[in-house]
Amino acid sequence: MKDITVHINSVHGSQMAAKINGVFFIDENKFRFHAIAFGRIGGHNIGVKISEHTESVLIKLGYNIAEVIEKLQRKLIEGKINLPKNIRKEFFAD
Repeated sequence: MKDITVHINSVHGSQMAAKINGVFFIDENKFRFHAIAFGRIGGHNIGVKISEHTESVLIKLGYNIAEVIEKLQRKLIEGKINLPKNIRKEFFAD
């Protein structure tokens, strides 16, 4: 699978827990996602959710859903994301 590019549209919450809305790109295809990020005790964790429609499109394009979600979560955890100018990583990540 090619690399995934992640763009964050909005973040609501704090360093303890935040709701994230954004889009990711694979091979110039754009998909929406929602995530919940938890921090602190036990380290960081992010749960990503994509719609059934997005899942079906990804499958038709030949992608493995579990692999896509894993790569997307890893990008979010590692901070390899693009943010709007009004959001700083420090707002929702240590």
